[in-house]
Parts: sequence; C-alpha cells; structure tokens
Amino acid sequence: MRIVVLTGAGMSAESGIPTFRGAGGLWEGHRVEAVASPEGWAADRELVLQFYNERRRHI
Repeated sequence: MRIVVLTGAGMSAESGIPTFRGAGGLWEGHRVEAVASPEGWAADRELVLQFYNERRRHI
C-alpha cells in the first residue's frame, strides 16, 4: 500500500515552522529579491547566507 499526503502551508504552521508570509514569517524583514536571487547573492552574499542559515535552524 502507498499513501500520499498533499498539504499546504498550514501543516508547517501547525508543526511550529514559520510560514512564508504570516507574522514572523520567513520573508518578514527581507525582500525576496535580496535573499533569493542570483542578483541578491552577487550584491550581498553574507545577507543571503544569514537568511538561509536561519531557515536551516528551523528544520
């Protein structure tokens, strides 16, 4: 038997992982272009690294 579960953002919120757009969400305080684009990486690598290191702490 195989089971597949399709979920939305609510599952991460219920498990304590911040959502992307809610209060305290992943993008709060950051412009998406600044931390999730090749241009952002070229402009400020340290900011991009800090952003993704913080994301990893929540996993």
